[in-house]
Amino acid sequence: MCGRYAASRRPEDLAGIFEIEKWEPEERLEPDYNVAPTKEVYAVLDRPLKDAEDPKPVRQLRKLKWGLVPSWSKTPEGGARMINARAETVHEKPSYRRAFGSRRCILPADGYYEWVTGKQERDLEVEGRKKRPRKQPYFVTPADGSVFAMAGLYEFWRDKTLPDDHPQAWWVTCSVITTEAETTPLAVAPADGPHALSDIHPRMPLMLTPDRWDDWLDPTRTDPDALTSLLAPPPAGLMRAFPVSTAVSNVRNNGPELLKELEAPEEGTLF
Repeated sequence: MCGRYAASRRPEDLAGIFEIEKWEPEERLEPDYNVAPTKEVYAVLDRPLKDAEDPKPVRQLRKLKWGLVPSWSKTPEGGARMINARAETVHEKPSYRRAFGSRRCILPADGYYEWVTGKQERDLEVEGRKKRPRKQPYFVTPADGSVFAMAGLYEFWRDKTLPDDHPQAWWVTCSVITTEAETTPLAVAPADGPHALSDIHPRMPLMLTPDRWDDWLDPTRTDPDALTSLLAPPPAGLMRAFPVSTAVSNVRNNGPELLKELEAPEEGTLF
C-alpha cells in the first residue's frame, strides 16, 4: 500500500522533469517529508485548460487533495479511506473505473515509507503474548535518485451546498495506484534488513518509468485493454530501501531529517 510518502522537489524542478506547460505559482506547496492522507499534493496531468478554445490537452502541475472522492458521492467523508486503488481491479471498481478511463495522473515523490514489524515483536506474537507491535519504518526510493513517479487517478466532486462561485465548491482529489510488491532483490538493500520490497509489505505504489508517462497521462487513450497494459510493474532492481527514524510515524513530524538513513534499525525493531 501507500499510506505515507515524501515529496520535496520544487515545482520548477518538476516542471523540467515532466515537461510541464502550465502551473500556477499560487498553488506552490512547501517540501513535505511526511505526506499523509487528506494533505494537498502535487499531481501531473494532461487536460485542456479551463475556458480555452483549443481542446488539446495541456501538461499541467496541479495541487490536489490525497484521498479520492468519486463524483457521485453525496459527501466527501469517504475520501480519507480511498487513498489507494489496486491495479488489479481499478478498471472495474465503481469508485475508480471512470477516472481510470480518462483522468489519470502522476504523483511525484522522493519515495514512500513502509513499516515492518520488528522480529522480536513477531516472535512474541507467535508465542501468543499480547503486545502492541513496534514497527520499524523504511524509506523506499529509486536507487539512482530519480523522481518516484507514482501512477494515480484524479476526480472532481461538486459540493452542492455551496454556490458556484465559492472557492471550495469544487474538490479535486486523487488516489495512488498500488500493485504487488517486488519479490526480486533490491538494487541496494540494508545489511540487516529486508532484501526485497515484498519483505517489507505485500503491496507497493505502482511506479511509472519515463517511457510510460505520456501514454499514462494521455486522456484520449480510453481503450481498457491498452490502459491495463500500462499497469504492468516496472522493471525489477530499480529501488533501494533503508531504515529511518520512527519519528516519521508521527504525522506532526516533518523535515529532511526523516529521510536520514540509519546504520541499523532502531533498538527493539530489528528486522
